Amino acid sequence: MAIQLKINAQPRTESGRNAIKKIKSAGFVPAVIYGAKDPARNLQLVERDLDRLLAHASSESVLVEVAIQDASGPQTRTALVQEVQHHPVSGKVLHVDLHAVAMDELLTAETSVETVGDAAGVATGGGVLEVTLRTLEIECLPGDLPESITVDVSALQIGDSIHVRDLKLPKGVTVLNDADLTVVSVAAPTVEEEPEPSTAAEGAQPEVINEAKPADGTTSAAS
Repeated sequence: MAIQLKINAQPRTESGRNAIKKIKSAGFVPAVIYGAKDPARNLQLVERDLDRLLAHASSESVLVEVAIQDASGPQTRTALVQEVQHHPVSGKVLHVDLHAVAMDELLTAETSVETVGDAAGVATGGGVLEVTLRTLEIECLPGDLPESITVDVSALQIGDSIHVRDLKLPKGVTVLNDADLTVVSVAAPTVEEEPEPSTAAEGAQPEVINEAKPADGTTSAAS
């Protein structure tokens, strides 16, 4: 069952680069909400509240209750956080897309894969646990949206794999990924080959230094 987080929002009437700068300098993040047969609306969210909401979510694809403080009275919309744009350097949130959903209509979303347990092939055989799919595309009703899909890897020996078709899914959840895709596996440990001993020194001859004879024909003192 999805944990519905709540966030307050205000209508945003101005647009354009200068308006966005003012919004951000005032501590807000621009957002847009669309879908569920409602016209798209520009909103602004309190940056502090948004950061707190995202920090409590296992992924950015999360279901939220958006309380819009409209002049005609508060309105509540259930929405999926569809996309979060971050600044490439600071990581601060620049913009949020909210996809309004109806609780009785199926939605498509991405959810993370979470492994639980210690794989036997890793604990006793020195294998390496490899997670191939870290997110899954799923379909379900909004109320059934899971925070993550858990995969128990305890029984995996070296060479074993868990595929999409093997997953134990929460009630009401369907995975849209190819059933034959590998989600997680245990690979054999990598054995580094020892370098062969160098044969460069074998057969090498000692260096012979020929000293020049004195011009008068006498031998040197070292002779």
